Amino acid sequence: MSPMPKRPRPITGELQRVLDAILDGVLVLSCEGRVERINAEACRLLETSAEIAPGHRLADLVPSGHPVDTLAREVEKTRRPIVEDDVSLRRRFGSPLQIDVAVSATTEDPGEPAGVVVVLRDRTTFNTLREEATQREQLVSYGHIAAGIAHEVKNPLGGIRGAAELLQLRSDDERAQRTARMIVGEVDRITALVDELMVFARGESLAFEEQNLHQLLDQMTLLLEADSLAVNVLFDRVYDPSIPDIRADGARLKQVFLNLARNAVQAMGESGGTLTITTGMTLRHRVVGENGRPIPTVAITFEDDGPGIPAEILDRLATPFFTTRPKGTGLGLAVSRHWVNRHGGRLQIESDEDCGARVRVVLPLDARLAATASGKLERKDVAKYERKEKKGEGS
Repeated sequence: MSPMPKRPRPITGELQRVLDAILDGVLVLSCEGRVERINAEACRLLETSAEIAPGHRLADLVPSGHPVDTLAREVEKTRRPIVEDDVSLRRRFGSPLQIDVAVSATTEDPGEPAGVVVVLRDRTTFNTLREEATQREQLVSYGHIAAGIAHEVKNPLGGIRGAAELLQLRSDDERAQRTARMIVGEVDRITALVDELMVFARGESLAFEEQNLHQLLDQMTLLLEADSLAVNVLFDRVYDPSIPDIRADGARLKQVFLNLARNAVQAMGESGGTLTITTGMTLRHRVVGENGRPIPTVAITFEDDGPGIPAEILDRLATPFFTTRPKGTGLGLAVSRHWVNRHGGRLQIESDEDCGARVRVVLPLDARLAATASGKLERKDVAKYERKEKKGEGS
């Protein structure tokens, strides 16, 4: 930290009340680059206070080399305003934020020393809502696609399987019988994939019961520890003991947790590593129920120390049939996101290059009260599909 001059007195008065009323974070820096004024929102974003921040350099309040400090220094030299959107802000205690940054000089006269005004706008909530809306639209689309695929594919598959079974029964040639068995096996494999894809279309009801979240995670861990892939994996469970029981479908959540943990174990490979499972209440991300009241949420994070996920494929990981593993189906993450969405929650995937991956699941304490319309087809569409399936009609 740079040497400190005599600290100015905390900022008070009418101007400070005006600054505190602004929804964006505002910092005023002196020509020496030290904080002269800071409002309440900037204190929240930077995890500081109006008593501590004055007199510090901006570089003392943000991570080393952060774009906010770089932009402020650039404007101080050029006197030209700069606006930068969607800047990631990592913090010491809170979760990372996405912010928009606007920086301008207090004077345009090159002959006068210039201070800098920095405006920070928190875009995290907006980006989260936009991401959730996109996910809901995608899940609805997957449901329609699944219904169409099932209708067009399953009927012909039944005919192919029946013909292969007849071939196997009527042929005395061992090679022909082996070929017929292979056809039956491949048909069954495709049918299983279609059935798994149909999870997006069926709109199945969930069995909501009181669930101890940590017991579900422990049961999942016991199952995974028996897997040969997890021999060299250390499971580090960092549980918040204050989390109450949640109302959810335990079987579906266990399926989600197992998918996510298995993905992490497979990502670390034969050399193994540490899979950290963290739970905690989250105050920032709340779900609004159908009655308009906020429902507290809990966050479950799976963090591995594997090779990480390349940025170019990060947004495609939860797309059905997209996989980076030779024998993967590409449905695990998509199905997990579907069940989390049906609980009124959200699933977020993050990764730093060469620093592993983090998958965070945010769930309401009572999923029954959460808005769970996302990821489901309209009931009339499901009924229409079921009628066609019974009749065996073409589209």
